[in-house]
Amino acid sequence: MRKFILPLLLFVAALCIADPLFHDVRPGYGVTSIKWLSDYIPSLKRTPGDTRVYVMKGEKPGANVLLLGGTHTNEIAGVMAAIMFVERATITQGTLYVIPWANNSAASWQGGSNYESSETETSPPQFITFETRSGPRNVVVGDRRTNPSHQITDPATYVHISGVEFPGFEARNLNRVHPGKPDGTLTEKISYGLFQLVKTEGIDMVLDMHEAGTKSRLSNTLVCNPKNIDMGAMAVLDMEALGINFKLEQSSDEFRGLSHKEFGDLTDALAFLSETPNPAQDRGKTDPDTADNPEFRLDRRVAVQVYTFLTLCNYLEMFTNKAIVIENMPDFDEIQNDLFRCYN
Repeated sequence: MRKFILPLLLFVAALCIADPLFHDVRPGYGVTSIKWLSDYIPSLKRTPGDTRVYVMKGEKPGANVLLLGGTHTNEIAGVMAAIMFVERATITQGTLYVIPWANNSAASWQGGSNYESSETETSPPQFITFETRSGPRNVVVGDRRTNPSHQITDPATYVHISGVEFPGFEARNLNRVHPGKPDGTLTEKISYGLFQLVKTEGIDMVLDMHEAGTKSRLSNTLVCNPKNIDMGAMAVLDMEALGINFKLEQSSDEFRGLSHKEFGDLTDALAFLSETPNPAQDRGKTDPDTADNPEFRLDRRVAVQVYTFLTLCNYLEMFTNKAIVIENMPDFDEIQNDLFRCYN
């Protein structure tokens, strides 16, 4: 696999129109309908913040589950895990909602830093290109935050609705602004739309897939809202049998604005966040390899994200009395050994 830069002219043109960025996703037989986030917040329609919601409804009623990738679009393992569910999975009981690019605006650019930077000069994103059974594929590797071309200048300080203060540039970080505002910034509207989806569709569980630096304390961690910490503990124990050694962390008031805190506190959903180690998230590194690093290969990271979600789904009925049954996903070793053949 390799990375390349899409011609700048194409992205300059894309940023001059209001429509959302489109992606090469090839829905499989399990997709029963495709919605838009703007179906839940109409003011997002025909804006760069709108994004597709893939609905996979089983024949039998059961649990309703939301899987999020691309909250930070440079954390690519979660994006690719979400795509794999859209293209390969079938649901026989319950309904699965999958959003590969939760912040679609962030997929349209790359900035100067993954973390502590107020950099607002935009450059085109990179792509990972690879071969699949249906031909060559390109998956965008964007940025951590909303494109500054799509949102007004960052404030000096971003004040969350709870009163917690963040550096101003975090106003464009989807995982700092939850639960959002219907009349807020583009990032806040994206968040509000996600919360409306959860409430409207009666979502029972949310997993928000992320990646952390390889030396971060969050690397290889499942973060759980307090109300579902027991379920997370059982899942982590099961994952050890696959060689997935995850730590368990419980969200608290210091995590205001983050998905595992706010979805869990403000909706009926059980809320989780998963973190795999991505060398591109290490601070201070120049041009790190997000795909082929031999110690932190993309294929294993995607497999871990996929099986973290499947393991949580296995325990959902025990904690909600409602089940979701997901079939036709490749097994853990198949993803690790032949990742790109696992896509359509």
